Amino acid sequence: MVSVTTVPWSPVDHSTCEHCGAHVTDQFRRVFGDDQDQAHRCSECDTYARLSRGSAAGVDVPVPDPETSPGRHGGEADA
Repeated sequence: MVSVTTVPWSPVDHSTCEHCGAHVTDQFRRVFGDDQDQAHRCSECDTYARLSRGSAAGVDVPVPDPETSPGRHGGEADA
C-alpha cells in the first residue's frame, strides 16, 4: 500500500502578479519580487522605472503609478 501525505495548507502559486493577475516568470519573481519571490506588480501593470525601484516587491516608490497618472505607461492619456 502506498502512503500519500497531504499538507494542511493548499500549495501557493506565485506564478501570477498579485496586482493584475498576469503571468510572471520564476526569474522575474526572483529578481524583482519580495523575499518570498512573490510579484506584487509586473511589466503588464507597472513601468520599468517603478519595478526597478521595488514596486514588484511591494515597496512604495516615488515614481508616479501609471494607473493613477495618465500617460505614464508608454503613451498619451486616454481622453
